[in-house]
Amino acid sequence: MGVAFTRCCPDARSKTPGVKPPLGRHAPYARILRAEPDVADYWSFAFVRNPWARMVSWWSMVDDWNRAWGPASGKPPGEKMRGNDMWRAASTYSGFEEFVLRGTEELPRVGRPQVHYLRAPGREVDFVGRTENFVDDLQLVEKRGGGGGGGGAAPPPPPPPPPPSAPGGGGGGPPPPPPHAACLT
Repeated sequence: MGVAFTRCCPDARSKTPGVKPPLGRHAPYARILRAEPDVADYWSFAFVRNPWARMVSWWSMVDDWNRAWGPASGKPPGEKMRGNDMWRAASTYSGFEEFVLRGTEELPRVGRPQVHYLRAPGREVDFVGRTENFVDDLQLVEKRGGGGGGGGAAPPPPPPPPPPSAPGGGGGGPPPPPPHAACLT
């Protein structure tokens, strides 16, 4: 599935020439569209995580870093100890419970709902897949993109027809452009 997916749906996080800083793995849709405005009319999708699983994953990364390089490691400060702002701040919490209770208030990224990453002014991604249904949802994306998709599941509904004032208005216009990945976690 991965190779076919990669062929029919190139990654939106590509290192677009002139985009500084690079889009990165968790670029919000609005930032992707600012960097690559030509994809605004493409069918788009994203994947989100169960919010609890997202918190567990973040804490696991913070805790692993803290034990290996952060203050809990006992190592003298160095390049790898710098981590990132969120990890350094969260490493001061006593554990996962405090991370959930305080981190969502004190660390903007931790408290930011995933929907923030899926919207741009006047636009939202067209399909939101869930990591807990990844295989089935990815098959829907592949089917929508013309990659087969298997599994027999129905593809997401097509985008609405253009308004009558738009070229091809009235719904009889050309088929929608191919999908463009806006994979978010």
